[in-house]
Amino acid sequence: MRTARTAPTTIDEYIAGFPPDVQTILNRIRAAIHQAAPQAEEAISYQMPTFKLHGNLVHFGAFKSHIGFYPAPTGIEQFQKELSVYQNAKGSVQFPLDRPMPYALIKRIVKFRVKENLARAAAKATKK
Repeated sequence: MRTARTAPTTIDEYIAGFPPDVQTILNRIRAAIHQAAPQAEEAISYQMPTFKLHGNLVHFGAFKSHIGFYPAPTGIEQFQKELSVYQNAKGSVQFPLDRPMPYALIKRIVKFRVKENLARAAAKATKK
């Protein structure tokens, strides 16, 4: 689906490589993540948009028929009931492009991951 031959170095570059309708979805996911984790930093990792806060928080990417969302295995496990209507695996879920995006669920998953990463960082700090 990407048209650029070079790997993107920013989330803006990544999003620009998709058709306008997919760009809208990607921008709304990006905004939802920022709302849930305003202190998180943007990056490109694994050639897809990534948010970091004391380590990887979430990744997301667009594909031919779905948006891949990667909140780590714990993010999937914690929300397994809500995610059961989507194709998912150990650390990923596929949101079909032909169905409404679950932006509120994405925010809740990101907030869970923020708490998880902050707790992990605090535990590391107390061990020092």
